[in-house]
Amino acid sequence: MATAQSTVTIVEEQFVSRVVQVQRTEAEETVEVEAESGCGQTSEHTQPQAFYGYCVLRASTERRCKDFVKAEIIKRMSGGIAGMTPVEEEIGTFGVFDDHGGGEVGRLLTEGLFESILQEGGLWSDPAGATRDAYLCMDRALLARGVHGGATAVTAMLMNAGGRLVVANVGDARAVLCKDGTAVQLSVDHTPEIPVERANVEMHGGVVTTFPGDLPRVDGQIAVSRAFGDATLKGHMSAKPDVSDLLVDMSFEFLILGSNGLWAAFPSNQDAVNLIRDISDPLMAAKFLAHRARDLGSGDEISCIVVRFRER
Repeated sequence: MATAQSTVTIVEEQFVSRVVQVQRTEAEETVEVEAESGCGQTSEHTQPQAFYGYCVLRASTERRCKDFVKAEIIKRMSGGIAGMTPVEEEIGTFGVFDDHGGGEVGRLLTEGLFESILQEGGLWSDPAGATRDAYLCMDRALLARGVHGGATAVTAMLMNAGGRLVVANVGDARAVLCKDGTAVQLSVDHTPEIPVERANVEMHGGVVTTFPGDLPRVDGQIAVSRAFGDATLKGHMSAKPDVSDLLVDMSFEFLILGSNGLWAAFPSNQDAVNLIRDISDPLMAAKFLAHRARDLGSGDEISCIVVRFRER
């Protein structure tokens, strides 16, 4: 059995070999572009510390679908709990926004969704509730603005000096936690393939159609049952998120946030977790995972954030 160090070395060699190639298909002139990547970390005052890396792959500049990533450690004054003195606290904000209508909604979510969450009055006492309210408020603001198209989203916030993780999602962007080596999905796939999601769409007057060789689609248009924007479908689709609120403990190894273009490439969440578990550098892990998804045949935009937890 290979050691962790040898596994990492093999992975790094495979990655370097992989990214120096520019791929073209005979069917279409598609040049793979690593559009964006980056990394960062929380301060030593958080416990455990969080180290993150992210990568976005563009498959074609002509595609209308476009992914956006937000990964940033920000500082805010805590407050709102009686008897506690507000202190400056770091908050890890991580989000993947998968736009399916030209990019407008995804861009606006990247710029404003976390700010909307952080402005909610009950953030410190009930971050899950604040997140849920902010998602719905943001959707109303987008519709009032008259945006075109829509987007799915998955977000994660690391709060309380690194001890609390709040994950939310709308649509099929997904969050998966590696907990003691086991993949645990923290988000819920909102697609019309899921019976309860299909029933909800139909109960509100929508129609789910499936064309030969295609996925079920709401009104024959999009393959998700919840999304931001999409004004013409909003009568039977919502932007209400599913939210997970967890206390971070020593069993938490790393978190993966990814767009559908990432997860569709892997047979299971566990396959993705296994692929990068021995890669200690989250930037290298995010890049390797994204490029591996492309190698496995994902032709969509691919976005990936890896947040690794480490005890000091």
